[in-house]
Amino acid sequence: MPAAASPQNYTDQYAKDRAEIEDLMARYLFAMDYNDMDSYAATFTEDGELEFASGTAVGRDNIKATAKAFKDRIATVYKDVDGNPAVLRHVLAQTVIRVEGDRAWARAFWYEMANDGPKNEAGRKTPQMGTFGIYEDELRKVDGQWLFSKRRILNEFLDGRHSGSENPVAEMDRLAE
Repeated sequence: MPAAASPQNYTDQYAKDRAEIEDLMARYLFAMDYNDMDSYAATFTEDGELEFASGTAVGRDNIKATAKAFKDRIATVYKDVDGNPAVLRHVLAQTVIRVEGDRAWARAFWYEMANDGPKNEAGRKTPQMGTFGIYEDELRKVDGQWLFSKRRILNEFLDGRHSGSENPVAEMDRLAE
């Protein structure tokens, strides 16, 4: 089935599930951007898996430790024009979510903004778009709460981590079926 044609049945339950999953996605990003690694890890199932450019972490404790190490490393790489660690903020754009009972799949486009642009005429730091990519998610409802069972982060600017030429939604729909 073409990705433009939706195989999803848009019931009231789908609307509720989608709202809860979108809330989870937002909480994940706020936790990452504000260094709240306990809340970040809590967005995953106990046996959850996080795959990103630096590797894969399985289980909440490993995900928390891996995310903290990543944030610490990034602070040494991304600097603003004054040499301070840049302030990074992630933005979630178009998101497609497929729900089948207590399982769900999502594909979302993300990008990152930072305060590491040049200073403007008033001497203020300007924002700059940084990295971007696709989230490939598998989710499970556990005790009535949606959580990531697997999150794969693709980065369109890194060799071997880009999403490829196929529509990510078509691939997601095949997994769900």
